[in-house]
Amino acid sequence: MENYNESRNEAWREELRKSKTAKERNNIARVEMPQLDPAYRITCNEEVNQGINAEQAVLEATRCLDCPNPQCVTGCPVGINIPKFIKNIERGEFAQAAATLKETSSLPAVCGRVCPQEKQCESKCIRLKMNQPAVAIGYLERFAADWQRNNTEQEVPPMKPANGIKVAVIGSGPSGLSFAGDMAKQGFDVTVFEALHEIGGVLKYGIPEFRLPNSIVDYEIEGLRKMGVKFEKDVLVGKTITYDDLHEQGFKGVFVGSGAGFPRFMDIPGENLIGVMSSNEYLTRINLMSAGRGGDTPVMHGETIAVIGGGNTAMDSTRTALRMGAKRVILVYRRSEEEMPARREEVGHAKEEGVEFMTLHNPIEYIGDEKGHVKAMRVQRMELGEPDASGRRSPVPVEGAIEEIPVDIVIVAVGVSPNQLVPRSIEGLDVSRRNTIVVNEETMQSNIGDLYAGGDIVRGGATVILAMGDGRRAAQNMARQLLAE
Repeated sequence: MENYNESRNEAWREELRKSKTAKERNNIARVEMPQLDPAYRITCNEEVNQGINAEQAVLEATRCLDCPNPQCVTGCPVGINIPKFIKNIERGEFAQAAATLKETSSLPAVCGRVCPQEKQCESKCIRLKMNQPAVAIGYLERFAADWQRNNTEQEVPPMKPANGIKVAVIGSGPSGLSFAGDMAKQGFDVTVFEALHEIGGVLKYGIPEFRLPNSIVDYEIEGLRKMGVKFEKDVLVGKTITYDDLHEQGFKGVFVGSGAGFPRFMDIPGENLIGVMSSNEYLTRINLMSAGRGGDTPVMHGETIAVIGGGNTAMDSTRTALRMGAKRVILVYRRSEEEMPARREEVGHAKEEGVEFMTLHNPIEYIGDEKGHVKAMRVQRMELGEPDASGRRSPVPVEGAIEEIPVDIVIVAVGVSPNQLVPRSIEGLDVSRRNTIVVNEETMQSNIGDLYAGGDIVRGGATVILAMGDGRRAAQNMARQLLAE
């Protein structure tokens, strides 16, 4: 992001005010995010979305109508003061915009990249009621966070005096990091315990760098370190240390954000063949363990790769497979494209990069060769029936419509289950049939008074921003409880 002369910006805005009528200003087109060319980007791991520049950001910020009752804020799980940070951008006060984001979000540069704003804050924008595109809140959030990173020293947000109360965080994914940041602001002594050798949880192992560069995650984590948050890696709570050990070490509260690391499969013939793997394994080996870049944990390569599923993880897997050298990548999804839970942007990027979409199809069997390696998949053509409990129309098999497709590798991305290690290691903890921790949804407190939880370990599956919202809510309520004791 280039440096921006604020006096030039103010002069430009003044000219905008003079030259544009209210009607003309109201019809300013939504900014478009520059992207790398598809033919180039599949050859590398560079970030696809390139960010908007300062002039684009200021112009987009003028599209905000400064509603008296801004509904966009109600659509944000962490409660960012969206009008305030956007108006700071409109005035050219980019540092103040970034500071506003940091008041409530520990990871604004991350959220500006991976959060589904179109389903949250932007879905509440009043411009949609005017049959116009919503203000590009996500683009502006990314701009402000990136501007701060590239133009200023990282500053610590306002902090309350240290109160000497120790709290532990299990897991360094988005819910844990959000909780840690808010508790540190309240003066608590916070330690985050991570089972892996890198801090960041799903932000590091689950999201490819072409969507979320590791340098961005590391920058946000360094900001938490500057706030006093401590991190301990390679600690498996429930094995290397226990919940009781944490109490003996003086921790007065525990937040569990251990995520959902257990992959789901479809329980169909051939799933145990060599070459059939979960998206968790595939993405973790590549994103976290440098498979394909000289790392010690290689991953299989193939010319024809099938990815099963229709969510963001499925899109990440297809696009990663292309970057790993696959000649043909097929996305197999049992519903239509309209029912896909993946972000529209990710679907569009996958198509641009050459992923083949085989919608309304479902695998029913994987076929192996004499060495036990997958060589083909049998898929059943589907049609849409009545809506299911989620409101989406249920896929129904078309009788006799089965075909066989040669494949070298199959990546299954049909969902994940919570990591059971922590819940099972804590005696008396209330756990659901899905192995999620049962909490009060308003406070995020479990039936064990000093233990709170959020993110995938509670929801079974959540977006980054929903997990962060859980962390914030848990921090608010745990802080209130511990300070009252």
